[in-house]
Amino acid sequence: MQLWYALVDLLPFSWAEPGSMYFMKNALLAVLVISPLFALLSTLVVEHGMAFFSDALGHSAFAGLAIGALCGLVDATWAAVALSVVFSLLFTWVVQKTAMSSDTVIGVFSSTAIALGIFLSTLNGGSFTKFNSLLIGDILSVSPGKIGLLALILALVVVLWVFQMNNMTLSAVHPALASSRGIRLWQLDALFNCVVAVVVTLSMTWVGLLVINSLLVLPGAAARQLAGNMRQYTLFALLGAVVCGVGGLLVSFYVGSSTGSCITLLLAVYFFAAFVLGRKLHP
Repeated sequence: MQLWYALVDLLPFSWAEPGSMYFMKNALLAVLVISPLFALLSTLVVEHGMAFFSDALGHSAFAGLAIGALCGLVDATWAAVALSVVFSLLFTWVVQKTAMSSDTVIGVFSSTAIALGIFLSTLNGGSFTKFNSLLIGDILSVSPGKIGLLALILALVVVLWVFQMNNMTLSAVHPALASSRGIRLWQLDALFNCVVAVVVTLSMTWVGLLVINSLLVLPGAAARQLAGNMRQYTLFALLGAVVCGVGGLLVSFYVGSSTGSCITLLLAVYFFAAFVLGRKLHP
């Protein structure tokens, strides 16, 4: 981290002065890790038509936190990760075994998870207010250890992307053709859904449950308007996510608002600008 702090000290901002505001420097590094991570996943989330999947995972993570707190765990995050992974596997299995659309299954799991979370958190007269911070998030509280964990996950996602991008894209666009070519759809979908589950759960406390879905949808949705091929699709998603992520962090610092909401608003501007420009580029 000392190397990172030394690099940030060169930036022309008051919070970047040496020996001060380490929380902002940690938050900037977290944004630079989270943004490309969500951007890579965003393209496949959009292609799979799973725009609200992260909401369902966020709700299951909330239920996991409630279970962890009820069991007296020091760090309930891992209970949330475990339950989110279980939910993602169950979701994959149900989608494969039923003729229902993904959005219907997502709705079932989402409502079940949020009901379970509220039930457990208010059991025996408990208060829901202790989980209010999850709704908005606080990226300024991110620790170097959690940033390192997310960086490791980003590296694993990049490896997965390099070796399975074509298969995952084909399974999203044309499942029947993918199956005919020997691609194991269930295993691939289960792997992808588990990765999304882990990323959403670990990022939820910093980004906020109310807006985390936007980070998994808007970069890919905007890039899709501009891209003419998959490379451009990925590139525009990455650039948009990183620029809006850093911009949102800076805006939130200077105006005193939620970082997650600022990033989301900038991503929304990016989407509408891409929509207008895309109609001119691809009439």
